[in-house]
Amino acid sequence: MHQKNFTFHSALPKADEQDGFIDLDRLWAVVTRRIRTILAGVAIFAALAVAYLLTAPSSYTSATQILLDETMTKYAEDQPPPASSQQADMEIASAVEILKSNEMALRVVDAAGLVNNDEILNPPQSPVALIKSGVKLIASAFKPAKPPLTPDQAREAQRQQIAAALQDDLKVERVTRSSVVSISFDSTDPQLAAKVTRAYADSYLTDQLNANFDATERASVWLQERLNDLRQRSQQASLDVEKYKADNGLTSTGGELMSEQQISDLNKQLIIAQADTASASARYYQYKSIIDQGPDNAVKNATISSSQTDNTVLQDLKTRYLAVQKREQDVTQNFGADHPQAVALKAEREDITRQIYQELQQLTASYKNEFDVAQSRAVSLRQSIEGVVGKNSEANRSLVQLNELNQKATALKTLYESYLSRYEEASQQRSFPIAKARVISTAGVPTAPSSPKKTLVLALSLVLGLMAGGAFAALQEFRDRYFRVEADVRAALGLKFLGYLPLLGQQSFNKKKGQKRKAGAAPAMAEDAEHGVAFERIMRVSVEAPRSIFAETLRNAKLASDVMLQGRADRVIGVVSALPGEGKSTTAANFAALLASSGKRTLLIDADLRNPGLSRMLKSPPQTGLIEAALGEVPWASAVRVDPRTKLAILPVVLRDHLLHTSELLSSQGMMNLMESARKMFDYVVVDLAPLAPVIDAKAFAPQVDAFLLVAEWGATPTNLVRDILEQEPQINSRILGVILNKTDMSELSRYSDFGGTERYRQKYTSYYTEDRPKAEIEA
Repeated sequence: MHQKNFTFHSALPKADEQDGFIDLDRLWAVVTRRIRTILAGVAIFAALAVAYLLTAPSSYTSATQILLDETMTKYAEDQPPPASSQQADMEIASAVEILKSNEMALRVVDAAGLVNNDEILNPPQSPVALIKSGVKLIASAFKPAKPPLTPDQAREAQRQQIAAALQDDLKVERVTRSSVVSISFDSTDPQLAAKVTRAYADSYLTDQLNANFDATERASVWLQERLNDLRQRSQQASLDVEKYKADNGLTSTGGELMSEQQISDLNKQLIIAQADTASASARYYQYKSIIDQGPDNAVKNATISSSQTDNTVLQDLKTRYLAVQKREQDVTQNFGADHPQAVALKAEREDITRQIYQELQQLTASYKNEFDVAQSRAVSLRQSIEGVVGKNSEANRSLVQLNELNQKATALKTLYESYLSRYEEASQQRSFPIAKARVISTAGVPTAPSSPKKTLVLALSLVLGLMAGGAFAALQEFRDRYFRVEADVRAALGLKFLGYLPLLGQQSFNKKKGQKRKAGAAPAMAEDAEHGVAFERIMRVSVEAPRSIFAETLRNAKLASDVMLQGRADRVIGVVSALPGEGKSTTAANFAALLASSGKRTLLIDADLRNPGLSRMLKSPPQTGLIEAALGEVPWASAVRVDPRTKLAILPVVLRDHLLHTSELLSSQGMMNLMESARKMFDYVVVDLAPLAPVIDAKAFAPQVDAFLLVAEWGATPTNLVRDILEQEPQINSRILGVILNKTDMSELSRYSDFGGTERYRQKYTSYYTEDRPKAEIEA
């Protein structure tokens, strides 16, 4: 399967040549090749820039700077907390928009007296502005007419027009990240530029003062109205509280109602009584549990701490009991239980036990009385609280409404005090006319124009010219998909490249004149006769200039045929091209002349039956030719012409209007017989065939050809066309000796070659070619 590739001279590298993204060698080759286009683009833009600089009016710029300083009012008002960076940016952006506003422009117009300023109404205009004005004037002619304006309306319209012009020429911007705003104005009059810039700065400061004063004035008036209303409402709320207390008998001391104070005191006493009851209950039940155990166990378990009771009798009895008990145990262990001392100690211990038990009984009865008293007191206090609460239920319901009235009175009083403080601040600020901005750079009268900037315009024009020229050159380069150098032939066709045939003067003549000729027409015959000598010479360039590039290329073609057709006594070589006008007839004639001059018996056949360019090159028109010989009307040998200088035999063609099927004639038996006879008589038979693209004559004649020479016009034959044709005709493609690029502009050839290509070194070959140049080229 054949792969189709676009062949053009691009700066992009081929995938199989290098891995880099850009091939600098090829890029430089493209620049060198298209340098004229690039320089033309630069020249055009430079000329436009010069024309612009000569016609554009000079403009002058005056600038001033304003610092937005919040600290300027620090002595007149309380300083707010430092603003965040976002808030500061918003304030500066707001100042910029105020300066750009239409209202500010109108103030400048009035303050500077610019209503009738002709410099602003009718400024000098550049050519571009004149064109725009003309377009607007033409467009306005198609719009419906507006009703006439009154004098006041006309003056206001003119005022608005000047304000709009000021806005167009005004530039306001923040200076980096600072709190400084830069104001600049452009005008053709430097005095006017400085005047307008100063007016903008003064108008902004005045606007700030007026805005602060107006805002304070409006705030003071509004606060005064609110204060009067709040004062009345606060007084009425306080009166409502006192009246409600009197109506509902809500007597208070220290800010609280009497019933609330009673309930609070009783609750405190109840808490104490409950605590005393709990303490007495604990003591009583503790002693009662000891008494319930009996005398013996009561004495043993009577481990009551001194903090619970201060009965010294009980403590002494407990001490005696322990001492007697210890002595009893010692005597019993030493002398036995029956010992009289042991018995006496036991009786004493029992007596002490009885005394302790009696003392515990007395303490228990005492604690029971305390418990009963504390319990009775708690019950009494609880009953008192319930009585007071019952009486205070109505007062509680009234207290809810009272609290609401108190809250309302308190809120109105607080709000009144706040508004009174703000009113006093506003009254003080109104007496301090201080703006939060100041001019830090006064606008001066400019001495030099700010635009047009000549250096910048010229530099920009050069850059744009380079870009435009480069873009157009790139477009030309990408559209250049023709055969230019040897590498194009190999890449697009995969065929051997035989060489270049330089562009001859007469070939360019034929290219122009051939477009006007009709095949077989009488004017063409007359023209051929007039220029017969030239046509005859162009057929013998390879002979007249044997050491030229032209002849060397054809020798290379002969060598290729000798190598490919080695061992054959007779050789039929067809010369073909893809399109008409590529110079295949000239190539065929010179190739045959070269063969004949080398001593080979050579026959040149003009087989382009529809457009026999080779036959037109003859000095005198033939009477019989290939058609008559193939049809058997005349012997083919009688139709052959012989060049007396080169001994080249030529079989021309005489056009016939009624001959329609030329391809059938070329593949007929008569043609085969003719070619068979020619092979026997000649060493080389060179056949000039019709182009491959428009007709099929060459395809019909192909079986009788041993090899083909393919001629393509340098810089004119599309690579895709030739490749597609050869892919469709493998019987021709397989027998092509090589490709010759004809009509090559040798002065431009090196521009299309890559670095290292053979075309770049052709200047070094001149010593081999300059001794004898083609006469046709010299005379042309």
